[in-house]
Amino acid sequence: MTPKFWKWSLPARILSGLVLGAVAGLIVKDAVTTPEGFERLGWWLANVIQPLGKLFIRIIFMIVIPLIFSAIVLGVAEMGDVRKLGRVGLKSVLFTLLLTTTGVAVALTVVNVFEPGRHMTEETRDALTSRYLGDVSEKVAQGVKKTPPADTLLGLIPQNPLAEAVNAFAPNYTGGGLIAVMVFSLFFGVALAMAPADKTDALTGVLKGTFEVCMIIIGFAMRLAPLGVACLGFSLTAQLGADVLRSLGFYTAVVVLGLALQQFVTYPLFLRFIGGVSPWRFFKNIREVLLTAFSTSSSNATLPVSLRVAETELKLPPQISRFVLTVGASANQNGTALYEGVTVLFLAQVFGVDLSVTQQVVVAFMCILAGLGTAGVPGGSLPLVVGVLVTIGVPGESIAIILGIDRLLDMCRTTLNVTGDLVCAVLVAKGEPGSGRELPVRG
Repeated sequence: MTPKFWKWSLPARILSGLVLGAVAGLIVKDAVTTPEGFERLGWWLANVIQPLGKLFIRIIFMIVIPLIFSAIVLGVAEMGDVRKLGRVGLKSVLFTLLLTTTGVAVALTVVNVFEPGRHMTEETRDALTSRYLGDVSEKVAQGVKKTPPADTLLGLIPQNPLAEAVNAFAPNYTGGGLIAVMVFSLFFGVALAMAPADKTDALTGVLKGTFEVCMIIIGFAMRLAPLGVACLGFSLTAQLGADVLRSLGFYTAVVVLGLALQQFVTYPLFLRFIGGVSPWRFFKNIREVLLTAFSTSSSNATLPVSLRVAETELKLPPQISRFVLTVGASANQNGTALYEGVTVLFLAQVFGVDLSVTQQVVVAFMCILAGLGTAGVPGGSLPLVVGVLVTIGVPGESIAIILGIDRLLDMCRTTLNVTGDLVCAVLVAKGEPGSGRELPVRG
């Protein structure tokens, strides 16, 4: 990369790195034809390319827990009035449910109109299932595991917040995890807001310092982002090539169409007519967030960038943006809900399971709930998809059919997720004291 490259804006460098890496991966995939070549390629991917690609993501994950804790506590405490917290929280829940419901409605519409499952041959279905079946057993086990509703609710209130923080990103952890950490942070913030200021000033200063230090560390990580996304793009295309893309092309097109409708039709309507802001200027100001989300496939990893952009570019009140965005990183996954709706109905069509309107409404409701509790990490939605599949009588192992293309679609739906978080923050901030008017309707 030339010195001139580093003078480009960060979004331009990230996008260039992603494209170059993906193209190089396709070239290498086509050039390697012998078993020895595939073995060498696998070694380089496992020991060099993928670790380099994950480096900046690991740095971001390293500070997610202290960042979330300090951001939620400060966001709640800085509201001062607990009644204001209740109003902001209620608005957040309502807009989250509204955005998620529209996303699932889009999913049901595009699947029923285009019926992507009818376009896959039985031979292709069997080949994809056998190819990826070995990778899917863990997801099936997680998805079919039933947890009593009472235990699920109690799991949101942690007995040991430190244990929840330690295991927040453990793939097989059955506790509350990151959501439990958020609940603890919410309680802590409410108590801090109610405590006498003269006795908590020092604690508030420590939390503000923690937040600022986390943002500086994020700056370090983002300097590595262009190299990291180039390696991730190379790894993705070098392993998948174009075969899987062709086999699942119609399904992929329907998923991307649904995500695009939500991103470029639904969100702009909400922004203009409810938020009173210019959709064009909104998307222009958050382009760094979009590229980070697309390259990392993680709402949690993108959270620090979202927080910075919300305050510096969108001019949202910090106490609003910190609260809405940190909670939304796990609770406002409407892109994931849309993806799950398309995937479940697609696999039902592949296996000839005809769902009535009532059954599709039940699937939609389950996807809405799943979208409120999906882990904001790559592949976090797959166990929930399996759970919904089993409920409607589709084999859980059928998730193996889309496993090869899931990483690419994960990148797309994560982009929609983080956009939804920022849209929700804009909608919640409207009418609140200190909300900026930097995004005029005409712009």
